[in-house]
Amino acid sequence: MDLSQGPSSIRKAIAQIMAVIGWLDRVPVALPAFVLRLGVALVFWRSGLTKLPLGNDTVIMLFREEYKVPLLPPALAAYLTTAIELVVPWMLVVGIGTRIGAAILLAQTLVIEIFVYPEAYPDHLLWAGPLLYLLLRGPGKWSVDAVVRAHVYGRGSST
Repeated sequence: MDLSQGPSSIRKAIAQIMAVIGWLDRVPVALPAFVLRLGVALVFWRSGLTKLPLGNDTVIMLFREEYKVPLLPPALAAYLTTAIELVVPWMLVVGIGTRIGAAILLAQTLVIEIFVYPEAYPDHLLWAGPLLYLLLRGPGKWSVDAVVRAHVYGRGSST
């Protein structure tokens, strides 16, 4: 059934829906890319803040008793995780080294999922989705990465 041949009210509704879709299509991809960068950065930044001050015995004990990350001594794992969670989110927010930062946080998410909290996979998927997008598609045009890329490769390059 062709709805465009229906009553006038249906045609108007379809036209309005198509107008909204057209408006949404004109939103620059840089906007959702920035929101993805900001949202996932906040998750890890807030986690990093809970591990301060650096070298906190309670945090090291948490890595020893609860997290039990294999292959790394608890103190090293605590320092490394804290550093990652306090530095990489800023990389994402500013959009500098975004793909590297996304890869680092995606790897950390996988370690958490596999070795620490496998039952928390719904949360981990919520982190992994934006990180995977940023790794595969980059930070968007509203980023330092895009400015550097445009300068190095010319204005016609996309991010």
